[in-house]
Amino acid sequence: MKLGYFLSSEEHPPEELVRQAALAEAAGFESLWISDHYHPWNDEQGESAFVWTVIGALSQVTSLPVTTAVTCPIVRTHPAVVAQAAATASRMLPGGLHFGVGTGEALNEHVVGQRWPTADVRLEMLEEAIGVIRRLLTGERVDHHGRHYVVEDARLYTLPERQVPILVSGLGPKAIELAARSGDGLVTTKPEKTDIDRYIVHGGRGPVEAGVKVCWADSEDDAAKLAHRLWANQGLPGELSQVLPSPRHFEQGAQLVHVEDTRRAIACGPEPEQYVEVIQSYADAGVDVLHIAQIGPDQEGFFEFFNDKVRPQLGT
Repeated sequence: MKLGYFLSSEEHPPEELVRQAALAEAAGFESLWISDHYHPWNDEQGESAFVWTVIGALSQVTSLPVTTAVTCPIVRTHPAVVAQAAATASRMLPGGLHFGVGTGEALNEHVVGQRWPTADVRLEMLEEAIGVIRRLLTGERVDHHGRHYVVEDARLYTLPERQVPILVSGLGPKAIELAARSGDGLVTTKPEKTDIDRYIVHGGRGPVEAGVKVCWADSEDDAAKLAHRLWANQGLPGELSQVLPSPRHFEQGAQLVHVEDTRRAIACGPEPEQYVEVIQSYADAGVDVLHIAQIGPDQEGFFEFFNDKVRPQLGT
């Protein structure tokens, strides 16, 4: 399993994301993930830059492939516009673009004033959007009058120099089957072998990319408190992350998540063994590339810790 680095657009301003990308490559990570949001999950995180602008800057400081994790091409941004962004980004990135897509969250998509569709409708919209994007990325002239989207006499003139693989986020059975049917790979945040097996059984043959957050610090208590302050929202159950519409609603829900819940869910502190255990769980599940995000500002400390303490135990 390859290891990449996960750039958190919700936590860091764009210039810091660019700096972290260069640090990650220098530290030996083999690829990058970057989140694509309009809002952060809560005000404590405090950032949310326009991802395509940041990706343009990344192309100037790193040779690594970049995956959007993930872009929602169904409500806030029309698939014809997203296709143009992906084509240009792929052209600029020396390592190429892996175009991660998914059905998104109300948190980011309701801002344009459209109704937030049900989960089944969002999956239907995503599959249609993927079809439109694929056609445009070939350079053909596209006319499309579908159930959800209209594209009239559209053609991309700035085209990628290599294929842009479309990876589909699959956090439930229907989404996983859609990824197998329509995608070139699967995106997940869970080390669930049953999910990856489902993807393969339904015809998925592309790579499985995953992301996980950790919080290194000299003190486990300090790391757990920091992770809880910034990412307690990860402890919210079920479909809440898809339907809550604003950061303040996530803050209200996160009051039900305690520091100890976060400590159990996220590798925290100075002991390398728990990081190794988390990474191994993704490898055992069948993940091909795992992207790791360090929570908080001490990125240099994390990279030093990872290379000195964690990599030797992984044998990488």
